[in-house]
Amino acid sequence: MYKIAIVDKMHEDGISLLEKNSKFKCEIIEDLSKENLISKLPDFDGITLRRGKIDAEILEKCKKLKVISRHGVGYDNVDIKFLKENKISLLVTATTTSTSPAEHIMFMILNISRSFNLFDESVRNGKFDKIMHMKHNSFELFNKKILIVGFGRIGKKLIKKCLGFDIEVLVYDPFVDKKIIESLGGKKINSLDEGLKEAHILSLSVPLTKDTHNMINLEKMKIMKKTAIIINTSRGGIINEKDLNTALDTEIIYGAGIDVFEKEPPEENNPLLKNKKVLLSPHAATFTRECTSDMAIQTAQNIIDFFENNVNKLMVVNL
Repeated sequence: MYKIAIVDKMHEDGISLLEKNSKFKCEIIEDLSKENLISKLPDFDGITLRRGKIDAEILEKCKKLKVISRHGVGYDNVDIKFLKENKISLLVTATTTSTSPAEHIMFMILNISRSFNLFDESVRNGKFDKIMHMKHNSFELFNKKILIVGFGRIGKKLIKKCLGFDIEVLVYDPFVDKKIIESLGGKKINSLDEGLKEAHILSLSVPLTKDTHNMINLEKMKIMKKTAIIINTSRGGIINEKDLNTALDTEIIYGAGIDVFEKEPPEENNPLLKNKKVLLSPHAATFTRECTSDMAIQTAQNIIDFFENNVNKLMVVNL
């Protein structure tokens, strides 16, 4: 029997899948502190990981560990170098995390384009008639241009939704062939600056790496239109948060939708928390009934498949 640690509780559909399998004994660990993980994890053969950080100091205690199954596709909360050196497998939910994030991006774009929550608030605050005389900056999406940076599964879902709103789609991804982008109705952009200059909307769907950290800073935002909005549902740290706050306060850009932060939860003194030109959500782009269930099931199935030597290659991270 294999012992599996469910680090951070996931949807019951995934937990049930593991618990009903006689090959596995599971324990849910909700205290994500480093001290607790160091204490608990050495006894386990496999780990499912949602939130929480598992670094080398924790991993070096886990002599039995053979596999980590990530609840999601990002893995910047795991020490990749240690996994590679110690031949510990890393699996992700590669086919369940695109629809809900793409819809969340559209939700943010639509909300911001209609002056954030101004209209809802006007009705609730007794300004139903006064709103027509108030200044607001709502705008149509028709004939606007969006720059999608990172054209993986989410980007490919997002492009269809944008085209449905008659938005022209530009794509910046050096690793995706021009023909693929054009076949889906987009236009490949060869330089980030070129795309930033044209775009009314910027949507980021890239992993956090040395190359993408602070990819969008004040210098890059100054290239953009003053009416532009930025959406980040990928990873905190892709956008320099202080620079974003400055750009919004000084009207370098118009607005932003931020689902991810460099530090989560964000610190109380993070200026974006008080900035009314930002629509915020708590790393919740996958928080739908369908997606949370599907991700949990796939996370659990990856564990089962690993120990049955039947892993889907799409789920494997090549370390």
